Amino acid sequence: MHSKEIINCDAAPAAIGPYSQAVRTGDWLFVSGQIPLDPDSGELVGGGILEQTAKALDNVAAILKAADFALEDVVKTTVYLIDLGDFAEFNQVYARYFPKHQPARATVQVAGLPKGARVEIELIAARHGLV
Repeated sequence: MHSKEIINCDAAPAAIGPYSQAVRTGDWLFVSGQIPLDPDSGELVGGGILEQTAKALDNVAAILKAADFALEDVVKTTVYLIDLGDFAEFNQVYARYFPKHQPARATVQVAGLPKGARVEIELIAARHGLV
């Protein structure tokens, strides 16, 4: 049986509730939903969906790096948008972070997100040997 390791890093915003930034078990990493918060101030970044998507993905990438994973290891993402009208612009930014290896994905419109964010991204990653 694999043990669980809690992953927390200063390069991504601290959890704003009773959860971990990520949990690693064996060759799998489960990253909690990341919204576009500045890790230093804990405040939502300015701008629209383009800037917020980039920041949320930067936060995800920082957590992956802290756990010794990379964006190429991501096998599944779940994206929460407060407005599916942002879908095309969201995809422009998302595609830059996953240019060759597009993980499986679900995108869902929600009524609201913490701190007024427009986007939240959670994911699952696996070591290359598994995929």
